[in-house]
Amino acid sequence: MQHTPLIAILVGGLGLAFVLGTLAHRLRVSPLVGYLLAGILIGPYTPGFVADPALAGQLAELGVVLLMFGTGLHFSPDDLLSVKAKAVPGALVQMAVAAALGFGLAQILGWTVGAGVVFGLALAIASTVVVLRGLQDRRVLASEQGRIAVGWLVVQDLVAILALLLLPPLSGVLGGAEVDPRRAASGLFAFLQPGTFLEALGLTIAKLAAFLVVMIVVGRRLIPWILHYVAHTGSRELFRLAVLALALGVAFGAAELFDVSFALGAFFAGMMLAESELSQSAAQETLPLRDAFAVLFFVSVGMLFDPMILLQQPLLVAATLLVIIVGNATAASAITWALRAPLRLSLSIGANLAQIGEFSFILAGLGVGLKLLPESGRDLILAGAIVSILANPLLFVALDRLSPRLKARERGRLAEEAAAPEASDLPATALADHAVLVGHGRVGSLVAASLAGAGQAYLVIEEREPLAEQLRAQGVEVIAGNAGLPGMLEAANIARARWLISAIPNPFESGNLIEQAHVANPKLEIIARAHSDAEVEYLRKYGASFIIMGEREIARGISEHILEQIAAGKSAAGEAEAAES
Repeated sequence: MQHTPLIAILVGGLGLAFVLGTLAHRLRVSPLVGYLLAGILIGPYTPGFVADPALAGQLAELGVVLLMFGTGLHFSPDDLLSVKAKAVPGALVQMAVAAALGFGLAQILGWTVGAGVVFGLALAIASTVVVLRGLQDRRVLASEQGRIAVGWLVVQDLVAILALLLLPPLSGVLGGAEVDPRRAASGLFAFLQPGTFLEALGLTIAKLAAFLVVMIVVGRRLIPWILHYVAHTGSRELFRLAVLALALGVAFGAAELFDVSFALGAFFAGMMLAESELSQSAAQETLPLRDAFAVLFFVSVGMLFDPMILLQQPLLVAATLLVIIVGNATAASAITWALRAPLRLSLSIGANLAQIGEFSFILAGLGVGLKLLPESGRDLILAGAIVSILANPLLFVALDRLSPRLKARERGRLAEEAAAPEASDLPATALADHAVLVGHGRVGSLVAASLAGAGQAYLVIEEREPLAEQLRAQGVEVIAGNAGLPGMLEAANIARARWLISAIPNPFESGNLIEQAHVANPKLEIIARAHSDAEVEYLRKYGASFIIMGEREIARGISEHILEQIAAGKSAAGEAEAAES
């Protein structure tokens, strides 16, 4: 097996992950637990077969790239900008709180200032893979919770990139075990001179800005054009190859040319493609490889873990876990709730971020290499990552049990707001017995044309401001903004409306909207769109009266056309027989 390490790790890692993942699923535990245990079993700290850790890490990086590319396909710049008010301050405050707790723990252990900085930052950055897999498994990636979590991860990645680039030049100032305050101040002052810190910081910001400009100006046009060109060849094989080449190529180029992480580069590549009609096809083509390599990520994490640390330093591991789980979850939930998000959403965001992963390993390795962090600190970070990832599904089990109470509390609040609505800055419509159309895209525009042709009064709630302005210029009554935000349905006079038509493709956002509308007006007829039987059941549970599933309607249209031709053929044959007789 020494001559075929790639085949060995694929067979051993994926095979064992399949067995233990299946066993975990049978025991009603997240399959991630089985993948991590598979990594521990083929790692260097347990007897038997030992896979190549370096090779495993590179394969895991492919999983991260494909996962982030696939996530970017479900997002647009507007999606991220819509949650910036929560994601940006939330991520910064959460990281500051967790980093401060980690720094304090390092000082209690007698470590240097540099060790405390590295240790604190490592405990503050959640694993992108764990968060995204959790959102996908719970089918909330495209919901408000998913958008906030992804925006949060992007902010964390940017901070981590800055830290990775600034730690080497700062190591001389942070590395002393016993630093005289006056000497440290003078050293820091000298470091702030041109050509040192400010130059490094400016270069880092310039590289990030250049990468964003290239992706927005060039990538936004070039990436969709390439895929459209390949799609017109009619070759599915070439299309699949083009998707993988773009995802991996942009990620590699971002890392080599702009010092941006593979994950962030792939995410922006996917996001540039998200507005293309081919984004759904691209997501489907990358799905099998994405899932397989994501499994290898968890296997490679498990290979880094030495179980003996749980017996040798149980108190320190417990303290580290308190910072990771309690510190991150509490800080994230508190800041999200303080920013006026619902309590259930705030707790979900906190649970998502109550673990650490890939960037923490990179920071720990850099810290040890720069002689800032002792090796015992790296061991604690690895132990904290493994145990927090294993414990993360349990947080959602607890949250699911608490969820009925939280839902009842939210329904009560919505009912109170519907009974006594607060004053809103939005101008309320004077329409009554009207239709409220949410979304004026390809589906919504056709519905609006039919309503206008029938002389039915309606108004549109549209999130895209430029489109809202165009509709206003055409004489259509429009409320600009997200229909799920407080005050939007009240401004649309939903209490006196006859229909609510949700033409948006996102079932989770649509479900939240439908729930609010049903509470405000139980007699309202709610019409929605769906793409699967599971989405139909989901929307019906929240109060939708009539649900159209696209695939079913397409099949019905095809069937009716064929049946009409069969009937016409039989009729013609009958007439011919009658004429002959």
